[in-house]
Amino acid sequence: MKSPRRTTLCFMIIVIYSSQATLNLNLESIVHPSILRGHEPAGEEPPRHKRAVASSSPAVDEHTVDIEISFENASFLEPIKAHLNSLSFPIQVNSTDQVINILSIEVTTVCRPAGNEIWCSCETGYRWPQESCLPHLTCQDHGGSPAGNHCSCLKGLPPKGPFCQLRGADVTLRMSVRLNVGFQEDLRNSSSALYRSYKTDLEMAFWKGYRILPGFKMVTVTGFRPGSVVVTYEVTTTTSSPELMRKANEQVLQNLNQTYKMDYNSFQAVTSNETKFSVIPEIIFEGDTVSLVCENEVPSSNVSWYHVERRSDVQNSSRFWIYTSVLNNMTSLSRFTIYNITQGDAGEYICKLTLDIFEYEARKKINVTPIRISANEEMQVMCNSPVSLNCCSDIHVNWSKIEWKQEGKISIPGNSETDTDPRCSKYTLHANEVQCLSGSAGTQVVYTCEFTSAHGARGSKNIQVTFTSVANLIITPDPISVSEGQSLSIKCTSDVNSYDEVYWNTSAGIKIHKRFYTTRRCPNGTESVLTVKTATREWNGTYYCIFRYKNSYRVATKDVTVHPLPLESNIMVDPLEAVVPLRGSRHLKCCIEDDEDYKVTFQMDSWFFPAAKEVNGKQVCYKYDFTANSVFQCPKHVDVFCHFTNAVNNSVRSTSMKLNLVPEMTIMCQDPVIGVGEPGRVIQKLCQFSDIPSSPGGPAGGIITYECVGSQWKVKRNNCISAPINSLLQLAKALIKSPTQDKKLATYLKDLSISTGKVENEVSSFPGSLGAIINILDLLSTVPTQVNSEMMTHVLSTVNVILDKPILSTWKVLQQQQTNQSSQLLDSVERFSRALQSEDGTSLCISQTNVQMKGMVIRSGHPKSYKQSFVFADSDLWGNVAIDNFQLENLQTDSSIVTVAFPTLKTIIAQEVQGENFTNSLVMTTTVTHNITMPFSISMTFKNNNPLGGLPQCVFWNFNLANHTGGWDNSGCYVKEVNEDSVSCSCDHLTSFSILMSPDSPDPGSLLKILLDIISYIGLCFSILSLAACLVVEAVVWKSVTKNRTSYMRHTCIVNIAASLLVADIWFIVAAAIDDHHYILNETACVATTFFIHFFYLSVFFWMLTLGLMLFYRLVFILHDTSRSTQKAIAFSLGYGCPLVISVITVGATQPQEVYTRKNACWLNWEDTKALLAFIIPALIIVVVNVTITVVVITKILRPSIGDKPSKQEKSSLFQISKSIGVLTPLLGLTWGFGLATVFPGSNAVFHIVFTLLNAFQVSSAGQRSQEVSRLVGLINLINDRNTNRSRNGEGF
Repeated sequence: MKSPRRTTLCFMIIVIYSSQATLNLNLESIVHPSILRGHEPAGEEPPRHKRAVASSSPAVDEHTVDIEISFENASFLEPIKAHLNSLSFPIQVNSTDQVINILSIEVTTVCRPAGNEIWCSCETGYRWPQESCLPHLTCQDHGGSPAGNHCSCLKGLPPKGPFCQLRGADVTLRMSVRLNVGFQEDLRNSSSALYRSYKTDLEMAFWKGYRILPGFKMVTVTGFRPGSVVVTYEVTTTTSSPELMRKANEQVLQNLNQTYKMDYNSFQAVTSNETKFSVIPEIIFEGDTVSLVCENEVPSSNVSWYHVERRSDVQNSSRFWIYTSVLNNMTSLSRFTIYNITQGDAGEYICKLTLDIFEYEARKKINVTPIRISANEEMQVMCNSPVSLNCCSDIHVNWSKIEWKQEGKISIPGNSETDTDPRCSKYTLHANEVQCLSGSAGTQVVYTCEFTSAHGARGSKNIQVTFTSVANLIITPDPISVSEGQSLSIKCTSDVNSYDEVYWNTSAGIKIHKRFYTTRRCPNGTESVLTVKTATREWNGTYYCIFRYKNSYRVATKDVTVHPLPLESNIMVDPLEAVVPLRGSRHLKCCIEDDEDYKVTFQMDSWFFPAAKEVNGKQVCYKYDFTANSVFQCPKHVDVFCHFTNAVNNSVRSTSMKLNLVPEMTIMCQDPVIGVGEPGRVIQKLCQFSDIPSSPGGPAGGIITYECVGSQWKVKRNNCISAPINSLLQLAKALIKSPTQDKKLATYLKDLSISTGKVENEVSSFPGSLGAIINILDLLSTVPTQVNSEMMTHVLSTVNVILDKPILSTWKVLQQQQTNQSSQLLDSVERFSRALQSEDGTSLCISQTNVQMKGMVIRSGHPKSYKQSFVFADSDLWGNVAIDNFQLENLQTDSSIVTVAFPTLKTIIAQEVQGENFTNSLVMTTTVTHNITMPFSISMTFKNNNPLGGLPQCVFWNFNLANHTGGWDNSGCYVKEVNEDSVSCSCDHLTSFSILMSPDSPDPGSLLKILLDIISYIGLCFSILSLAACLVVEAVVWKSVTKNRTSYMRHTCIVNIAASLLVADIWFIVAAAIDDHHYILNETACVATTFFIHFFYLSVFFWMLTLGLMLFYRLVFILHDTSRSTQKAIAFSLGYGCPLVISVITVGATQPQEVYTRKNACWLNWEDTKALLAFIIPALIIVVVNVTITVVVITKILRPSIGDKPSKQEKSSLFQISKSIGVLTPLLGLTWGFGLATVFPGSNAVFHIVFTLLNAFQVSSAGQRSQEVSRLVGLINLINDRNTNRSRNGEGF
């Protein structure tokens, strides 16, 4: 390694002139004695052994020489710099012993006068070393430069040390250049020969060109890409100016083979480590004002910003502001400010400075963090109790400010305190009685803690504070003492109207069901009232009124005393009804199941008689012997009551015992138990006092009816209930009055199931026991509580017993007495099904011989379709139920869908409902636990066991029909498909479904039905065309045929008949379309269609009546003359007014009950309201009137005038008259006569065919009818004219 050397000014001159350049300067006049210093670049090794251009050449030494030149005139500097930049390097200097190549000459340091000072600044790419910056003043300030920093301008030239030096850090330039040659795919493969050849040649040329750069180290080709051929390469150097880079690029072009066709203007360079990129603040919160600063020691203001994630350049806007400046013509400073930053602004930003071919690029990724504050969002604060609210941020940061704010109806300020944790803030509240009055208890105030960062971001958290005060409860002050059977009421009021729950408890801690109390908010508090309509002994005790708000409870208690007193329904009297002979006697008694100390008297009219007490086991009876003395008159009816009075002087009266006083001689029937009676007398008696054998387990229940037949009492009706079932019935009646009925229900259902199974034989023998079990299920189904699977099993076990086949005969007897028992049972099972909830799974399944239940629970995210199948092998019946999954999506989560199938209930209902056509099929009940607000579609398939065939109907059990006793209804249901052994139905609601068979209508798929449809549609189309043609003809010839009054009215009638019939036929087609396509939701359209069909068909008949009356008038009232306007008004009033009145009255009287139309067709109802009579009766009356008019007209024509003899011409006219008069009315009347025949059950198919043919082609001879009527009227006019002339001559009729 060689030591630094000194040279002379001659060396500089040699260099300049060896380049064969001319510089028009007087060097002798401008160069002072030179100070020449030679050295290695600061911070680098001594002159280095770089790299030989050729492997065979000796090692080449490189040296850097500093030359100081002083000018008397500063203006000479720029021409010198321009000349140096124009030189082509390397410049070869020949010497005697060696060859010297000057690779580059760079101006590094320039000192200029600045006032009284001299400022020495570094050129681009150079800077003063650290040891020069520390002891000297920089141009920017009067102090030393901070330690560790370099500077670019000093005040004065340092007396010793190096000049400005190259920047120490290496810069990697990512460069590219284009070769105007075709791209070959081998250039993508780095292993190919072509790739290696290109790489070697290009790197050699790059090396020779870029070695003139200061601090040049290496160059590497990194790849090739199409367009034409783009060469990417990297140059590692310390710094480079644009001028020097252009020279290097020229050298590259000179050293590269011309076959590569390098494009000089395509050079591009990108550097990434020349720019300082800083972000303020380091931790960025949403809402902060953020500054991104990009600093580069390149004097250019061409700076752009780019957001990588948005793939767009950043432009100035309301939130973005970019400001770029050049400091001292040496440093570029670009500041990008983001106001109120959001998370959408996060990501990577690129700062790019462009100068000539250079792009100085820096990247920085910023993250935007939301301010997260944790706190209790809801708090309950008791008045007069201090409480602290706390807010803490998730990130440790020095917050600029933390504030607390409040908003609410009342103002309760607090004190903000500094927490030991700098992330947190504490706010202490203390609401006194003045601030938190009882009226404001429950008021909510929102406190907000707001954290503000040093750069403007704000984050807040709301804490909802509810101020509560101790509620003062006031309960009914008076002592509550009632007797059984009376009502009681307890009122509990609070001065606070905010609460989460108000409920009542018994002394045993059991919550009373909500059906017994009501709660409402008042302006000044809250009121809860516990009401018991019928108190029993279970209501005796202490009751707790409990107000709960959050975790605060206030309780008020009240003692209730219920004194024993038998309920009216529990007092058993004997007799219920009896016959007492005059001067005879009768034992009366009242019995109860209660041995309390009561005062019992018997009342008869205004007299009271003491009773004698008799105890028989658990039963206590009070007796009195009634004697009918001579005071009473016969016959007389006497009502006797027994009064029970308890210790607190409350009393209850029994049901009446009806005594009928009769003469003794009329008595024929006598029995020591039943009593006496005259023939035909019917009396009722409680079964426990009858001659029915008693059974263990308590007294029997129910009533037995006797009738005196001859001299013997015969049982007319037996409604007795066996003792075990009667005991359960009494317990059920007591249960629904109990304050804990929902808790006792499960145990009771279990006992009912067990008892029913044990007394199955008695149920089959006693219809009353069967009815009692149905009543029990009906009572228990009204208990408002959820039913679990075990409870439902007990319910269906009981139902299974009473629906068993051996008991079907008992059902028949029961339904002869009470007609709604099967409907009551069905309703009870539906209520239990709606209350069913599954505890542990999504499937429900209970199977018995005579009843099966299946269901599922709707879970969130699990809307699978609902499909259930039921098979009853013993009954040879099966059925399926399906609900699509999109229907289930509309149901609430945890809803239960339950289907219950009965194989024998249809038979029971068939015995009860008369006039229906039944087929043996299942009854399937489907229910949902929650109410359904949207249309709901369900599909079902029933096995069809009907051997007779017929038209199946899909029906449901409508509990509101037949005065709420129930009946089958097909509204909203229709038949989807009929197969040999099954019927598929679809309905738009849920309840109990089955199928009926209607043999009166042809089967939908039968040949008869198809034939009738073809005849109807073809005939109606032909009829409509004929009517339209008739109206067109009338319109064309109207003026020529209406020249006189008679012709005008005749053609007016004909036109209105044709028009009414045309419109009626069109509405008939609309009705057929609605029926055929089962438009179940178009009930309004069906009603409208029925109305218009009714109206226009009636109009046809009434216009026919008008035409007949006109003929009658013209023939009979010869001399009477009426104006055209009068005749026209009468005709239109009769033709349209009467039909309108009849139609409106019909729809107004029947549609409110939804019985205007038929259930399966758009036509007047017949089954429920006989609304069809509103059409049949007027039509038949008109037919009769027209027939009468016909007879009168023919008779009038046939009767000759005085002195006249009928000739052959007149006989021919008579024949024509007869034919004409019989054309219009009889044919139309005959059509509806056949239609009337199809209404009645069992009508033959011939009536259907004839009615269809006549109805379809009823106007096919409309034109002929018009001609015949014209001839008829013309003949009548001729006769009238003749008779009129004779009358004028004195002849008369």
